[in-house]
Amino acid sequence: MSVREDQVVRELSHYIYEHPDEQMALMPVYDAARDHAQRGTCTHSRRCPLVTTGAVVVDERNCVLSLRYQGAFALAEAEPEEQDDSLSGAALRLLAEAVGIRDVWTDPDSEGPFLIDVTRAGQHRYGPRLRIGFRYLFRAHSGAVAPMAIEAGTAAWMPLGEIGIPSVRDRLHGHLVGAR
Repeated sequence: MSVREDQVVRELSHYIYEHPDEQMALMPVYDAARDHAQRGTCTHSRRCPLVTTGAVVVDERNCVLSLRYQGAFALAEAEPEEQDDSLSGAALRLLAEAVGIRDVWTDPDSEGPFLIDVTRAGQHRYGPRLRIGFRYLFRAHSGAVAPMAIEAGTAAWMPLGEIGIPSVRDRLHGHLVGAR
């Protein structure tokens, strides 16, 4: 992937600074990413954390864009690919490919990760490694999603209360209530 390890370290460092209460949970991931950046290679026998990225897109009604995945709606998430030069760019590429959304923006001072969540091996679909998900917050008008995606049922704007990931739902609720 083109997203370099030092970019991951910078994002983690900034996030830990902004959310010091999450430092203990994220330090092992930070240490592994910093080790990768310094050595230029993985020395953890592929036990290192797996980095994913995703976009949390909120419309003017404070509904969240969700994509159909295995018969239910979920937030968009994927591993960065070779052509991605940033984690937030990878999240936007995923949305553009999945539902044709392109006209999104960030709130002022919201360029970094909105949430970094860690999932233990065996509790996600990515295999036997620890998963670290960088989630970025974007805004969009509800009409920014290709109408065909909504009509075909591949995407939907879901009320905040229906988001099935408690950490995302709670952080987003706090952000939206604080913004009013």
